[in-house]
Amino acid sequence: MSQRGEPRRVQSYDGELGAAVARAQEGDEAAFAVAYRIVQPGLLGYLRGLVGNDAEDVASDAWLEIARDLGRFKGDGAGFRGWTATIARHRALDHLRRQKVRPRATGLESDVLDLPGAHSTYDQAMESLSTEHALELVAQLPRDQAEAVLLRVVVGLDGPAAARALGKRPGAVRTAAHRGLKRLARLLGAEGVTDEDPRTLGESR
Repeated sequence: MSQRGEPRRVQSYDGELGAAVARAQEGDEAAFAVAYRIVQPGLLGYLRGLVGNDAEDVASDAWLEIARDLGRFKGDGAGFRGWTATIARHRALDHLRRQKVRPRATGLESDVLDLPGAHSTYDQAMESLSTEHALELVAQLPRDQAEAVLLRVVVGLDGPAAARALGKRPGAVRTAAHRGLKRLARLLGAEGVTDEDPRTLGESR
């Protein structure tokens, strides 16, 4: 079966992840491997959106830091995903600075953000976001939108956690993520998007 629905399920692993992290902090290497298997797919997708083909190398650097500082982490499974995403983001930004590369901005005009239609932004974009093609399209979004979409949808962070990772206000991240998803839906060939779906980007209640 395809993993296209994986972003929808990512938060369901938080209980298992939190337990694994707690055991890993006590020296259980197998538990650390469990935590890695749960977190790595989303983290790698996020990094691919930031650094492209260098994502594996940047992820490796991030996991070295995560393993080194694991004893200092305090929190649950959702908190661990946010913490690892923050570390990965710092490593990615360091990499981009070294390479003197900046994420590309899209040339789309702002009017594509207001397209009418009956299809849900969430459903249109989430359906395809885990594909390599969609990640390539995310890289074409303005940087703030790309990062917000990747953190909220691919990594599975809620609004406050994504905001902490980016050092921004939750409202600003929600807006950037929603605009990014609308642009992404347009790029993916959606015939229309709407603002009506309250589940946009897995908003926590």
